[in-house]
Amino acid sequence: MRLSRLWRHLRFAPWQTRRAFPQSTLGAIARAIREAEQSHGSEIRFAVEGALDLPELWRGLSARERAIEVFSHLHVWDTEYNDGVLIYLLLAEHDVEIVADRGLRERVSAAQWEQVCRGMEALLRQGRFEAAALHGVAEVSRLLALHAPARSGEKRNELPDWPVVLRM
Repeated sequence: MRLSRLWRHLRFAPWQTRRAFPQSTLGAIARAIREAEQSHGSEIRFAVEGALDLPELWRGLSARERAIEVFSHLHVWDTEYNDGVLIYLLLAEHDVEIVADRGLRERVSAAQWEQVCRGMEALLRQGRFEAAALHGVAEVSRLLALHAPARSGEKRNELPDWPVVLRM
């Protein structure tokens, strides 16, 4: 475990997450998800976490591994067509991970998801949290519209649109 990573997480306070993602920003993200899901046939979840706990840091849990845990915990995998996508932000590291369910893995490449993550991370480093989140939702939706268009006549909303703030 690197001391710099440990220090970043231990000094990250819950109020910093609330300041970066106030209710107005959470509402804007929920609206963006609701509107975006009209353009494709998949489901988007958004989760933000301030920092990892000491036991997770001690065992070397990566942001990617944590995102996979959150994907499971939020049941993003539990959609009819296995087409859920999680956008996960770890604020202490300005790290973004996108986890897509098995129904999307062969349609959207890892490089395409990674490009969305890097764009969001650049905005996070500038302190533009709402812009980063909305950019991520828009770019994920753009990829989904191309690779997983809506099925004709089908309107579904299997997962909540409201973002999840972990460990507040």
